[in-house]
Amino acid sequence: YNKLGGKIMAYRIDENTCISCGSCEGECPVQAIEQGDAAYEIDEDACIDCGSCAAVCPVEAISPAE
Repeated sequence: YNKLGGKIMAYRIDENTCISCGSCEGECPVQAIEQGDAAYEIDEDACIDCGSCAAVCPVEAISPAE
C-alpha cells in the first residue's frame, strides 16, 4: 500500500517479449529493476507504480501487474 492507503499495482515485465535492452533499468527512480536470468525483472515490493519503465520500453514488454 502507498502512503495514502491505496493499493500499489506494481509493473511486470513479460520475459517472452523483453529484449534485455536495459532501457527500463535506468528509468526506474527506485532501482526496482534488474537483469534476471531470461529478461529484466521488477521487484514488486520496491516498485512504486510510476510507469517510467513502461514509457521507455521499445517493445512494450512492461505493463501493470494484475
